[in-house]
Amino acid sequence: MSYAPTADRSITSGIVTILLTVSAMALTDAFVKHASSDMTLWQIFVCRSLVALPLLLVLAKGRIRVNSWVWVCVRSTLLVAMYLAIYAAIPVLDLSVIAATLYTSPLFIVLLSAVFRLEAISKVHLVAVLVGFAGVLFVVQPAGAAFTPLSLIPVIAAFFYATAAVLTRAKCAREAPVTLAIALNVALIICGTIASIAVSIVQPAIAASYPFLLGKWTEMTPGSATTLVIMAVLIVAITVGLARAYQSPRPQVIATFDYAYLIFAAFWGFVFFGEVPEASTMGGIFLIMMAGGLVLFFDRRPTNRPLCEARLSLKADE
Repeated sequence: MSYAPTADRSITSGIVTILLTVSAMALTDAFVKHASSDMTLWQIFVCRSLVALPLLLVLAKGRIRVNSWVWVCVRSTLLVAMYLAIYAAIPVLDLSVIAATLYTSPLFIVLLSAVFRLEAISKVHLVAVLVGFAGVLFVVQPAGAAFTPLSLIPVIAAFFYATAAVLTRAKCAREAPVTLAIALNVALIICGTIASIAVSIVQPAIAASYPFLLGKWTEMTPGSATTLVIMAVLIVAITVGLARAYQSPRPQVIATFDYAYLIFAAFWGFVFFGEVPEASTMGGIFLIMMAGGLVLFFDRRPTNRPLCEARLSLKADE
């Protein structure tokens, strides 16, 4: 199964596809936020992935080949940690805040690539990192009266995402995206099962104050079952959409439109939860999007192409 860019897919088609896909990604996060009042995180991990796995196996057409189980497992563990950090913050933070801080991941990718000598930091990269950092400060406002340490959780998620991206490029470049998607969903099932058993045995005293993370599984209702099926279908659609979008010519241009996720997250947050981003949040989103544009669009050196390919392989399993 090949996901290499092809010349016969127009840039316009790729842009439309990526816009639809990131809208689905933001909608998925909105569904998780909605489900957080009815189900535990671990219940979502297990049940959603159990529905998604058969669909992914159909897409794989029964051909699952893994070149390095060790690195695929390490990568999956990093992404499970990323999802844990994101979803742990969803019940208490606005979607626009989570989206803005999470999308600092390309900036971490630049820094980690330099640390591990995968790429040198250019002047464009350095400016982008500084602009993106300023955007994060606008969003979380560490000196503001309303600041909470929970606002930093998505930044931790962004770091895990970036580490997984660098690992994808360095160690998992030969793995098919659908194979990585299957491995991730298996890891989510394992993590959710172990955590569910641990919570059931330990029964933490503070479970009542944070049932989404520390509570027991709730009874499955027709509404919650429908929500899980929708989330599973969205995940599979995102898998296909991202792969097809990045098959378009000039993937760095497609990756720039990837940042529309920030806008869709704010939109779905308003539609479902009445969340209205503050002016500082919108300013931070603009700065982070500008930083991403600097990294992914203006710097077009050939050495940046592996970065786009790494993000493709990584994001195709969300």
